[in-house]
This record gives sequence, structure tokens and C-alpha cells, in this order.
Amino acid sequence: MESGSRRVVNTRLIDHDGIVREGDFLLHADGSYSLSNGDEDVLETVDGSDLLITRSLQNWHTHLPMTLNRSMGEGLGLMEWLETSIFPSERNLSPKLAAIGTRASVAEMIAGGTTFACDMYHFPGSIAPVVADSGMRGIICGPTTDWPPPEDGDSDSGKALRELDSLIRAGPLGSGRVEYGIATHAVYTCTEEVLRKASEMSRELGARLSIHTSETRSEVAECHEKTGMYPIEYLDSIDYFTEGTVCAHCGWVTKKEMRILAGHGAHAVHCPVSNQKLACGGTMSYPAMIESGVDVRLGTDGAASNNGLDMRAEAKAASLVQRHDHWEASILDPVETWQLATKGSVDWVTWDLNNIRMRPRGKDSRRVLSNLIYSGTDCLDVFVDGFGIRRDGVTLTIDESAASLDLEEAAQEYYSDI
Repeated sequence: MESGSRRVVNTRLIDHDGIVREGDFLLHADGSYSLSNGDEDVLETVDGSDLLITRSLQNWHTHLPMTLNRSMGEGLGLMEWLETSIFPSERNLSPKLAAIGTRASVAEMIAGGTTFACDMYHFPGSIAPVVADSGMRGIICGPTTDWPPPEDGDSDSGKALRELDSLIRAGPLGSGRVEYGIATHAVYTCTEEVLRKASEMSRELGARLSIHTSETRSEVAECHEKTGMYPIEYLDSIDYFTEGTVCAHCGWVTKKEMRILAGHGAHAVHCPVSNQKLACGGTMSYPAMIESGVDVRLGTDGAASNNGLDMRAEAKAASLVQRHDHWEASILDPVETWQLATKGSVDWVTWDLNNIRMRPRGKDSRRVLSNLIYSGTDCLDVFVDGFGIRRDGVTLTIDESAASLDLEEAAQEYYSDI
């Protein structure tokens, strides 16, 4: 693969402002674009008459190896799903299985036009290299406690903490595209000591913190009963937050807590499909979050609770559930929905405009963005740092067929004694 500028002619391009532009464009390696005069020195010239160019999708909450758990425990609520399906199977997790599950997840995301994932899972040292080799970007957040946890109840060995510290200090992978962060699962699974240690480590190493927050009503109620505070209030009281902390779900959050998130520059990650599938009952209030000044991002959660990693479908779900819950059809219109799903992207993807789901295009292509969000089409090309990691519907950095077969075989091993 070679990095550089590409000329796409007779096409349509949508940048972060949501405006559909038509013409001939240069896509530059640094993520910028410009109009083409037709005589520039470029790597190639592409006929874009049946293409739509947009910024790539960004997935701000994943558990990449959990593709191994896809469609497991269907019909169960969150806690029963975790305790009877997920936690037992995860005791068989190994670095090898984590890498296999990650490779399958990354292949799925690239094929869907996603170039970034903020992950939270065990064995980050097995996950990050796979993400880097794929050409994607990522923040790979690893736990500070041993996995699996000791069955005798004794404190863990500190091995995971030492390994994570070493990984972070070693620096990012993939020419800076993939960095390590620190995962703390939730207030109901982490002691105050673990939460404080993670925060201290974040400050010392300049690494991102990630946590599940206020996903269910029972989680919120139990935290309040135990501490007299709701989860985000509690985290704030122990000085947990560092700049840019990633808070997944936030479905049961008070306005006071929203102001706390805004004050710390935290990212609240909306995961509508996972929350609905697990019947969490509460949905993040997007209008209230925005009014409070919170930076909202979008994520799928893991393939286990979502069944997929399709950020285009997640954007559709976010738009629909917010309108439904607030009785207001103007919330998250197509432009704002796409801005939410692609926020922070510096990469480009192309979509198949010749697909029947993308027609009619409308005068001046005014319908194409709505068609893309609500109807969908195929992702053809993915460009990261000027490199084409997917071209004409084929991912170049991962053998999708091999990744699929490896996943199938690994799943048999994963569930062998369950």
C-alpha cells in the first residue's frame, strides 16, 4: 500500500458540516481534501460517479474479542446475561483467543466503514497489535486487575497492572494510530482502591480512562444505597475523572451528573442497540447531555450485546430512539446524526451509490445522507493516513475469509467446557 493524495472525479463528498458537495476532489494523506484542477500529481484517479465520500465512522465503546460471544445468552437481561453466559465463558479467554476475536471484529468494522475503536477488554497486549496491523486507529484500554480473578477471594497478584503499565510506557503502535488506555469496568465491580489507582495511573502516564457508567437502574440504586451518591457523583467524589474519560452508556444520569461530566471533559458514549437488546430501560438523554455541554459519542458496545459492530446501523438506532423517547421528530436529524457517528474522524470512506437503497438520490443529491443512515449501502473503500486499507469492497489488511474461519474454530475451543 502506498500513502498519498487521490483524485476522485465526478463524485459527491460530505465532510463534517453535512453539506453534499459535487465535483472533482483530492483526498490528501493528512485527512484534508481540496478541489481538483485535474493536473495534480496523485497516486491514482478514481471515477466517483457511483460513489459517496464521507468521513469514516468512529466506534467509541467496544469489547473487540467478544465477537466470540456473538448471539450468546439471547433473551436475558444484563445481569443474568453477564453472570450466566459471559463471565463463565470468559474464564476460558486466552491471549490467542482474544487476538482471534479482535481480528474478526476489526474485519467487520473496516467492512462497515469504521476506522476507530475505543476498546475495553482483557489482554490488551493481544488486541492492540491486531488493530494496528489492520490499519485502523484505536484506544485499547486494559484492566488493572488479574483475569480471571482469583477464585479464593485473595487480592490479585498485580501482574495485570504491571503489564498494562509496561504497555503504556512502551508507547503507541502503528505509527501512533493505536494507543493504550486504562479500563475500570464499573463502580459495582471495582473497589474504591482500584478506581483510585487507575486514576492515578492515568495522570502519571497520560493514558485515557474508560468505564461503564449508569447502565442500569439497579446499578444506580445500589450505588446510591451504598454511598449516598449516584455513580458519576461517586466517581467525582473520589477524584476519579481525568481529562477525556470515556463513560459508556450513561442511561440513568441526573442533570447534576451531566454537569460533572461536562466539567471534566468526559465523553458520554451512547450505545442504543446494546441498551435496548439487554432491556436496560434507560436511554441516554441526548438533548439533556448536549444542553449540559457534555461531549457525546456513539458506540456499539461488544458484538455479544449488540450482535454486530455496524456503526451505520448504530447511528440509525440513536436517531430513532432519541426521537421516540423525547416525542420529538427533529432530534438528531441526518446531519447531526452523521456528525455524532463520525465525530473526530480524519479518515475517508466511500459508499456504493449504485445500490438500490441509495435511490432516489434527489435533486442535488440532497437525499443521499438520509438514505445512507436509514437505508444503508455497501462500504467500498477505506482510507487511513492516505493508505487504502479497503478497496472496491475488499479489505486489504485482513483476510476476511480466514478471520471468519478462525473465529468459528476458536469459538469451539472457547465454549468447550461450558
